[in-house]
Amino acid sequence: PKKVIRVTTSDRIVLDLIWVVVVVWSWLISLVPLYWLDFLSAMEAFVFGIWEGTSRSTRDSCDAGARCGRRNYHDASRKVVTRMVRASEVSEGTLTRPENAVLVIGTRGSPLALAQAHETKRRLIEAHPELANEGAIEISVINTSGDMFLDKALADIGGKGLFTKEIDRAQLDGAVDIAVHSMKDVPTWLPEGISLPCMLPREDTRDVFISFKANSLEELPPGSVIGSASLRRQSQILAKCPTLKVENFRGNVQSRLRKLKEGVVDATLLAYAGLSRMDMTENITRILEIDEMLPAVAQGAIGITVRTGDVKMMKFLEPLNHHETKICVDCERAFLEKLDGSCRTPIAGQAVIGTDGILRFRGLVAKPDGSVVHETKREGKPEDAVALGADAGIELKAKIGDDFFN
Repeated sequence: PKKVIRVTTSDRIVLDLIWVVVVVWSWLISLVPLYWLDFLSAMEAFVFGIWEGTSRSTRDSCDAGARCGRRNYHDASRKVVTRMVRASEVSEGTLTRPENAVLVIGTRGSPLALAQAHETKRRLIEAHPELANEGAIEISVINTSGDMFLDKALADIGGKGLFTKEIDRAQLDGAVDIAVHSMKDVPTWLPEGISLPCMLPREDTRDVFISFKANSLEELPPGSVIGSASLRRQSQILAKCPTLKVENFRGNVQSRLRKLKEGVVDATLLAYAGLSRMDMTENITRILEIDEMLPAVAQGAIGITVRTGDVKMMKFLEPLNHHETKICVDCERAFLEKLDGSCRTPIAGQAVIGTDGILRFRGLVAKPDGSVVHETKREGKPEDAVALGADAGIELKAKIGDDFFN
């Protein structure tokens, strides 16, 4: 039976208060001294959790806000203005660049995306102390198409580009200077006029298993439901445990954990990197090793895009680029590109540079139901990373044929 969600009087009061907070917050931005913004920013994830529609629980949103607030409140260099931007402002071309900002960062509004944007801001200030001046950096939070349709699988509504196209448009229009992305959400093709010159040091790339009923996938009884929107995870889960079921499970980390606690599903898989960046690793039941669950291409990597030819922004980003991360992600994305991969295709790939200086790549492509899995490996010099990844993709493309995913 479908679960009926009842809205109590107290819930309505809370939602009314949230609306008041949004209005007052916007008004205060233009009036209060900037040092008060540290306090106001602690409420960002709380406000955005409701505004985006990605959370149905005020407790989840408060928790996200508290975590992001704790993370940023003690950052003494947090001199940054944040503004909310709806997708319609971008599509209609009405979004304008703040007059006094030296650098404007574009990002999605989820708690994880905000954490990544603030991490980028922190690194920019460390590399360029002049950006610590009040108002020098502004973060524009842009609601994307991918944030609006949480009840559908990404494969059914357009794939990865839904998380980036509004941000790309704002960047090309000059409303934002750089954009911060989770690299696994970025398509292998970039719009004309957008370049990807910078990646921050990569987090742990592994997936994690979370459940209140078992310590591993293998311990779950037949018929148990795993919540996941990832066809990559689905295919690998069903290949190992065909008696389990996988159902679409989207939303931010907080809402997914809430659904898990409510018993909507029996378990879920998430990226370790996202939980780590939000200080939420205490929710992990078990970390899955690479041999158990091959990660998504570019998982754990944060990429930063700029307008092609924007020399000023390129110079700002140059000291932030982590060379080894970029080499490995470029290899993985070359593999994905040859397979014409998207959210509609179960593809995994991981490149690592060992202590011996050799780059080792492992790639996988599978049927969504896990009935067929093809794998390949490559190793070579880091400078040949793109060629190695592309060659691995060409091999699997030839092996599976054009009708593999039909």
